Amino acid sequence: QEKLVEFGGGSVQAGGSLELSCADVQHRFNYCAMGWYRQAPGKERELVAFVSAYDVAEYREPAKGRFTISRDKSRYTVTLQMDRLRLEDTANYYCAACHVGQTEPLYWGQGTQVNVSS
Repeated sequence: QEKLVEFGGGSVQAGGSLELSCADVQHRFNYCAMGWYRQAPGKERELVAFVSAYDVAEYREPAKGRFTISRDKSRYTVTLQMDRLRLEDTANYYCAACHVGQTEPLYWGQGTQVNVSS
């Protein structure tokens, strides 16, 4: 049974915006860090942003200044607002929970594709 379900991927032109959402469908992860990774073809998976169990947000370099991560514990969701998208943001984006930003996350969503075109 899926524990993390992503929504919101799609295609957008460079400079546009997309919002990704991740649902903690079993309501298990409010006490875990949750966040987003991405993997582009031919590249390693990388951490984009995450929110700690104490609701502190951290961003990695590709996301700084352009992406905003937020968490709604009452709805068991984590959202990644992506603005000023670039061609290099094209990737499969994965929601993850527990140990995010520390070691290998324990739980993963199926991924949602984001395509940025010129």
